[in-house]
Amino acid sequence: MRIRLDLAYDGTDFRGWATQPGLRTVQGEVTAALHTVLRVEAGTLQVVCAGRTDSGVHARGQVAHCDLPDDVRLPPESLCRRVNGVLASDVRVRRMTPAPPGFDARFAALWRRYAYRIADEAGAVDPLRRHEVLAWGRRLDLDAMNAAAATLTGLHDFASFCKRREGATTIRTLLEYSWTRDDTGVLVGHVKADAFCHSMVRALVGCLIAVGEGRKEPAWAAQVLAAERRDTAVVVVPAHGLTLEEVAYPPDEDLAARVEQTSAKRAIPEQEES
Repeated sequence: MRIRLDLAYDGTDFRGWATQPGLRTVQGEVTAALHTVLRVEAGTLQVVCAGRTDSGVHARGQVAHCDLPDDVRLPPESLCRRVNGVLASDVRVRRMTPAPPGFDARFAALWRRYAYRIADEAGAVDPLRRHEVLAWGRRLDLDAMNAAAATLTGLHDFASFCKRREGATTIRTLLEYSWTRDDTGVLVGHVKADAFCHSMVRALVGCLIAVGEGRKEPAWAAQVLAAERRDTAVVVVPAHGLTLEEVAYPPDEDLAARVEQTSAKRAIPEQEES
């Protein structure tokens, strides 16, 4: 039986999602807890997530799946309760449910939504939120940042904002990128895409901070994107301000088709000359 796990975690003390020998990771902790509760041999289970978060990044809406052995008779709700009893308090399985046919936490996802939080004025800096909000010493221009962000949405090669990995594409569809201020005065960047590559969100935020400070004009963001190579003026901001908020999936009857679509190699359609 394949189960779906909805997870939340404080990434402060984790070295990211993916299991690494000798390091504490979210995948490692959740997988070990499942092995313990189900009393199965280590290495039997594999937990696959929708988006592998980097070291220090948080999540409220991470989604994963795991294929359980056929002889498991424990209901998912009971398994969820027992797994949480094993896990440390900085990671929780919020829900555990039977996955519908065709469900794959990674390849069936329609989009992932992140939020990056910045306190750019003294009154918005809250010591109790220091692990999830970046304290910034200069006031940022919200309008300029939104003008620049609007030039980055759509289907593009985001090589300028990604750490390249061998054999991996940097083509993504950025569905939303906008900035607002919440009731406490914290600046919140809303970033939604079909998928993200390594360090992409934090580089996008770093680019917009340069615009918000007035060091760069809003049009500069599009110039960086078009170059398709890393720009030394784009700083990758610290991980602790970033939170994975939500992952969306199609209706159950469309899951298999979505998996097939996202498993294919990405490419940007050629445009006719005008």
